[in-house]
Amino acid sequence: MSRAALPPKGVPMFIPFKPADILLPDFTKYNGTAWSCVACDQYTSQPAYWESADAYAADSPSTLRLIIPEVYLAETDARKPWVLSAMDDYLKHVLVEHPHTMILVERTLRSGETRWGLVGAVDLLTYDYRKGADSLIRATEATVAERIPARTTIRRDAPVELPHVMMLIDDRQKTVIEPLAVVKDTLAPAYDHDLMQNSGHLKGYFLTPALMAQVESALAALITPEAMAEHYGREGLAPLLFAVGDGNHSLAAAKTCFEEVRAAIGDEAAMSHPARYALCEVVNLYDESLQFEPIYRVAFGVEPDHLLSAFAAYIAELHGDAAPQELIWASNGRVGAMTVPTPVAALTVGTVQDFLDEYLKTAPAGAYVDYIHGRNPAVALADRPDAIAFLFDGMAKEELFSTVISDGALPRKTFSMGHAEDKRFYTEARRILP
Repeated sequence: MSRAALPPKGVPMFIPFKPADILLPDFTKYNGTAWSCVACDQYTSQPAYWESADAYAADSPSTLRLIIPEVYLAETDARKPWVLSAMDDYLKHVLVEHPHTMILVERTLRSGETRWGLVGAVDLLTYDYRKGADSLIRATEATVAERIPARTTIRRDAPVELPHVMMLIDDRQKTVIEPLAVVKDTLAPAYDHDLMQNSGHLKGYFLTPALMAQVESALAALITPEAMAEHYGREGLAPLLFAVGDGNHSLAAAKTCFEEVRAAIGDEAAMSHPARYALCEVVNLYDESLQFEPIYRVAFGVEPDHLLSAFAAYIAELHGDAAPQELIWASNGRVGAMTVPTPVAALTVGTVQDFLDEYLKTAPAGAYVDYIHGRNPAVALADRPDAIAFLFDGMAKEELFSTVISDGALPRKTFSMGHAEDKRFYTEARRILP
């Protein structure tokens, strides 16, 4: 289980994942189930979920009071003062600081499976969400610039942050997080409570200084030149340590806000500013509970036969060297198959998305694409004369890092890491203002 305290020869000494001064309520006084709530970007078309969560939390302190769920984004201006006021109140009366620590997370999913994670702070100086970036932390999906301002609106004035970002590591030998689970019973507990809305259970454990050093050493070993060459079959690759699995736009907002601080106070002062870091949870890509599910495309407000003809013509003009791809389309009770013999994009979803992006530029007014979880819902939504669904195999999770390295950020909404109730719940907090 144990690893050397110092990285082996040739390992970079700088690792952009650090202990943090983590804020938590005193769970002997407060209801942990009411405190933790699901990520703001879930249930975006289901206000009833959030109304139920609000009723459950009632007058108990809750992270629900510290966020604006995306279902209410149109009410951001009205809700922002309430959120900032709650943050100030909780800092004074509810939250207790646990300095310089990391938390081992034991998340029991609704299915009964266990997902292990590690909460700490990532250095935003080493994060770049632009396609083709070679930074230590990279986005896994295309970042839509228009989605960032809604998140910076709150963070820019917020005294604290709450993480729903999940970072993935390519740790096929299970050297970083899994050894910590073996010794969990020797660690001081951070929290232990059910999650609301039948979303499983959450336990947390504070790491000792020795274990935090062990984590840093194990992370460093993942990105040696030798490890990168062995994992991805090529020499001289820029090291990739963290791929953003969930919450990329929230992390991009954190980066944006930090750069604003940096521009205002100068480089030297910014290096010690708390906004330089962002709290997140690291999860091993090879955790058995972690499953990737495809996100299908359904186009609405279109003439399906015209779209199919345009897609066939688009495919005929592709002369890439990626492996051939197969996909299914469904529209108004009809079903068909298409083959892409020489695609440019490595993934079928990339081929479909690239085509739809171009097609919508000249499509009739009102045409749009939605991103749908589940084959049956996608087909059901396309059961009308002006809609068509595209179905395809999902990306195997083992392909994620190699694809990000070779292709850059993937098309937006390429995959989902489990169902909504299994997403990260807000629990920990951290100051981001001095």
